[in-house]
Amino acid sequence: MTDTKRKWLLVDDDATFSATLCRSLQRRDEQVAVANTAEDALALAAKEQPSHAVLDLKLAESSGLHLLQELKQLLPDCQVVILTGYSSVATAVEAIKLGALNYLCKPVTLADILSAFDGEDGDPDTAIADTPPSMDRLEWEHIQRVLAENHNNISASARQLGMHRRTLQRKLQKRPVKK
Repeated sequence: MTDTKRKWLLVDDDATFSATLCRSLQRRDEQVAVANTAEDALALAAKEQPSHAVLDLKLAESSGLHLLQELKQLLPDCQVVILTGYSSVATAVEAIKLGALNYLCKPVTLADILSAFDGEDGDPDTAIADTPPSMDRLEWEHIQRVLAENHNNISASARQLGMHRRTLQRKLQKRPVKK
């Protein structure tokens, strides 16, 4: 770890997760600010000027991708890692395009988060699946891509997917299929 302390901004609508991660970082003598909404996060970012941020992708009232974009406009040098329990290729690609340093799937450990920031190189020996993804997983990925194309507008995405808006909302409430 470097001599200078990092200033952290943690943004997650899960207060328990935020508090646990905050305590873990504080035990390492890090300065930490916690927000549970995008609005609070932007206000804290302007005030505290964090060097590192951990953003949840799916906040209660907004998207972590929108927050990422606004945060990078406010603090271009802030290093950001996106965390999510709703991972998809589409959101991972968009997060990186918008300036995220890394994209991690929950559950994660503090060690996972710190290594995402510490610039560890990618692993070319990462295992490639022996079988293609299931139809359910492909459907989830397709829905996420269409949502991203429509700037998370559920009604427009539902029209493009040829399904009722409520059906799409029900599908989005489910956790993504692993394989």
